[in-house]
Amino acid sequence: MSTTQPDGRGTSNRGTRNRVPVGIVAALSGVALTGPLATDLYLPAFPQMAQDLGAPEARVQLTLTAMMVGMALGQLLLGPCSDALGRRRLLLSGIGVFAAVSFLCAVAPSAEVLVALRFLQGAAGAAGAVLSRAVVRDLYTGDDAARLFTRLMMVTSLAPVIGPPLGAQLLMVGPWQLCFVALGLLGLVNLVMVWSGIPETLPEDRRTPLRLGPLLGNIGRLLRDPRFLAPMFALGLSYAAMFTYISSFSFVSQNELGATPAQFGLIFPLNAAMLILANQINSVLIGRMGTPARLSIGLALGPAAVAALIALQVFGEPTLVSVAGVLLLLMFSMGFVFPNATTLALSEQSASVAGTGSALMGTMQFALGGGLSALAGLTATGGATLVSMTVVMAATGVLGTALFLLFRRFGA
Repeated sequence: MSTTQPDGRGTSNRGTRNRVPVGIVAALSGVALTGPLATDLYLPAFPQMAQDLGAPEARVQLTLTAMMVGMALGQLLLGPCSDALGRRRLLLSGIGVFAAVSFLCAVAPSAEVLVALRFLQGAAGAAGAVLSRAVVRDLYTGDDAARLFTRLMMVTSLAPVIGPPLGAQLLMVGPWQLCFVALGLLGLVNLVMVWSGIPETLPEDRRTPLRLGPLLGNIGRLLRDPRFLAPMFALGLSYAAMFTYISSFSFVSQNELGATPAQFGLIFPLNAAMLILANQINSVLIGRMGTPARLSIGLALGPAAVAALIALQVFGEPTLVSVAGVLLLLMFSMGFVFPNATTLALSEQSASVAGTGSALMGTMQFALGGGLSALAGLTATGGATLVSMTVVMAATGVLGTALFLLFRRFGA
């Protein structure tokens, strides 16, 4: 394990490899997975939920919006609070509330009640997202932090990919309420793992008082620091490109490319395989190549994939196989962007503001991912098309790379 200096900055361990306790890896992976999985697991149940609750589909879709808003606001609240109060108690409290609210979602009598519960579920689930990153920054730095961030980002990146197929399998066993029961059980498992596997990682002498002045000062310093802004925008805009693909391709593949539901379902395991492959390659490169260089690989491959997608539409005839094949390269690039952007943003900041920094990154990720991906649906038909999906992905991918290079130059 990397050591930590009295000022809260971990010592560099570039070129060394220390063993990370299995309990910490398992617990952090579980809590990091919770929020993203809760966002996507129940998506296949929308039609069934609308019929069962007697609500229009638009109102059922509002439960997804409420979840994402709760996740964003929860991270903004819990991150700074953890810098003042410590990580463990907030992490345990968030997981416990998440489990309880998940079970309540399963017995929600109306769509309106479910919307409110989903907001609370998102706010509680934010504890896992924001505090898992802060715990890693408390304990590790350098290559050890990069390795653990790689594992955590692989888990959170897989959630949007495996969530809908897993939810579809649960619907074959029982009604839509089973999805929320499964999330509640996951919360209870995480509660046990965190209780037994993660100690308090932020000592009292390294905490920041929870006062508005110092909090706003920390936020202001982070938002003025090019070393933080560069990877934050790279992460947020890359996530927007990926989420645009995930949220739009079900319509594009079946309405324009002639895919059957079974063929569409086969694409998700391939996406998962590309993410895992990229994460494994990234892990091998740790210690052999610096974090900015590894991040640059992902920021180059993402726009290259979108450029190939544009070329298919301009010079060729897009097919399900060719479009899905090109988009696999996009998913591969995310395996380099997510862990390395997180490592770069938090490793260059003091551990005393790791919670606040993690909160800003998470909020930006959800805001850009949820907000910009919705632009793909602003078409004459009211639904995403291959062209609109490509335009949004191109804009977010190129902008993410450009802002990274711009702020890195200022930071240098």
